[in-house]
Amino acid sequence: MTHTIDELLAGASVPVTPPGAFDVAAALRRLAADAAQAAPPPDLARTAQAARHLAVVSRWVLNKPDAAVHVDRLAEDTDGAGRGEEHLDVDGALVFACLLYLTGHPESAQFWWQLAAGAGHWTAAYCLHLHHLALGENREAKHWLHQVMTGVVGSEAPDEAFLDRLEAVARYVGKNGSFASAPTGGLEMEVDRLATQHQGSCIIVRGPDRRLADRLHDFAGR
Repeated sequence: MTHTIDELLAGASVPVTPPGAFDVAAALRRLAADAAQAAPPPDLARTAQAARHLAVVSRWVLNKPDAAVHVDRLAEDTDGAGRGEEHLDVDGALVFACLLYLTGHPESAQFWWQLAAGAGHWTAAYCLHLHHLALGENREAKHWLHQVMTGVVGSEAPDEAFLDRLEAVARYVGKNGSFASAPTGGLEMEVDRLATQHQGSCIIVRGPDRRLADRLHDFAGR
């Protein structure tokens, strides 16, 4: 049996809901259920928050007045592989790690944070806590937080009030924008240049060189 086009169109028409038949309460319940399903799970929200906090801490470290000086010292012995932690400029290692993180090299950043934390820098250990938390690696995150809070890393452990203030700053930055500058394009190019020198390895283990240190001085004096 064939149908005319008019008959087909008439059968495909959308029925109009009569006035008063729309259930507002049911619709609101459906919207609320959809919103609940769209909300990120608690673990996902926690990892995202940790990543934001780590970016805040990393920018703070990179923008400290003496950051470039410490990277200078770290760069002085670029070719002295295996010199040992006793000669490491620990603050320089922290700054370099934060720069690596902010320019998209998190695995390399982890390597240098571990060097600095192993040499007694609690800020590096706290960065490792946030780094592992952002990756959902809760056991490692708890380990590094324990290292920080018990004073195992460094001679002086930060008090909880300091960490609370740090959390408050991170939340403020998340809402209002950062007060510390992100790495410039020139700094990113220098880090990428170092990365290309380590083809076959995704981790920059050599450390900064003079060119990168000079670029960081330019960043500090901008």
